[in-house]
Amino acid sequence: MSDTKEMRSLPALPEAVGFDPASTALIVVDMQNAYAARGGYLDIAGFDLSGIDAVNANVATLAQTCRDHGVQVVFLQNGWDAKYTEAGGPGSVNQAKSNALRVMRERPELQGTLLAKGGWDYALIDELSVQDGDLLVPKTRYSGFVNTPLDSMLRSRGIRTLLVCGVASNVCVETTIRDAFAHEYHPVMVEDCCLQAGPRAMHEATMFNVRTFFGWTTTLAEVDATLTAPAD
Repeated sequence: MSDTKEMRSLPALPEAVGFDPASTALIVVDMQNAYAARGGYLDIAGFDLSGIDAVNANVATLAQTCRDHGVQVVFLQNGWDAKYTEAGGPGSVNQAKSNALRVMRERPELQGTLLAKGGWDYALIDELSVQDGDLLVPKTRYSGFVNTPLDSMLRSRGIRTLLVCGVASNVCVETTIRDAFAHEYHPVMVEDCCLQAGPRAMHEATMFNVRTFFGWTTTLAEVDATLTAPAD
């Protein structure tokens, strides 16, 4: 990380966010076939993936823009081992509430295919790949901070501001943002680089929660314009 700060002002709601690219990370939440590709878990479970193509393209653009301008890119990848041991024991609330596990219980022919490490569903979408300098953090729960080294990986790099994107807005994205706030990071949701699970109102509700209680929201265009503009 550079010792020289290049402070920039990112237009956002409810107010602009000052940040230094060198102390900022892009958190790419669960951009996997399970959540962001037709034929993946969300699609199989009956969630509406309208708009996912635009989101996938936006996330790919955002990730490359961040790499090009010194922002650390971090991929979160959600799922469990092939035997689902990491999903929790019989009394686990994750076992009780995970939609992916529920779908496999209801459709035994899918057992072992949804969000299992090494499978297509678990893999990142074709539009994205982990590149030199990127970080990859596997996780087994909604939040990127639960039972993962994410916090220490960020702190050891001097990261204070988080740009957050991915799927689903109202589940893993919002949960990670809430925990980022609790860990004293400054989280900024890039709203047009996220897609909700459920009605569009869920995305709007997440943006309200983030703007009001946990951080800020902005857009791909604002991030691009801020990073590509000459530093103050």
